[in-house]
Amino acid sequence: MYDLLAKPTTAFQGARLLASGALLEVALAVKAATDSGTAETILVFDDKSGRVIDLDLRGSSADISERLAQPAPAPTGRFRSRTAAESAKEESTEPRGRGRPKLGVVAREVTLLPRQWEWLAEQPEGASAVLRKLVDEAKRNNSSQQRKAAQEATYQFMLAIAGDRPGYEEATRALFANDRVKLEQGIAEWPADIKAHILRLLSVADVHEAG
Repeated sequence: MYDLLAKPTTAFQGARLLASGALLEVALAVKAATDSGTAETILVFDDKSGRVIDLDLRGSSADISERLAQPAPAPTGRFRSRTAAESAKEESTEPRGRGRPKLGVVAREVTLLPRQWEWLAEQPEGASAVLRKLVDEAKRNNSSQQRKAAQEATYQFMLAIAGDRPGYEEATRALFANDRVKLEQGIAEWPADIKAHILRLLSVADVHEAG
């Protein structure tokens, strides 16, 4: 189960980075800063979406931890995911393919509907070549989606913490144009911690593309 307490978050106290890391760690840092009587506004961001999140910091550290750990209601319905054991059992009952795989090619079982097998059989380059192309295309699409998600998260962060700063409009245009040079130029005069976090949010997409 996804550990809500480990959700990646970042807190800013004014323009200064207060804490970054697991949700519980950041929440306790925010509580300590709040209890110290700071007059600066503290914003906590969900690193995945870039949006500001609200934290209930009443009570002790144990109280905060208990509240943050509350899971979302489980979905109900007639459908459920197969367990690993069920998947393994299904795979073990399927017939194994014949032939020796080519060097560098791993033979695996693929389950498709009859109409999908029929479509593959009609392709001149062969079923294996088509499936490899489909996998590569899916990987490219996934990289594009990761970049869009990183751009949106970066935009949400910039909007909340720097929407009134000089160069904001130019920086957002450069962000969605994938122009890193102009983006860095647009935020050059912004506080160092804000600039660093903007580039860190964007680096998530770079990591996925490199993988």
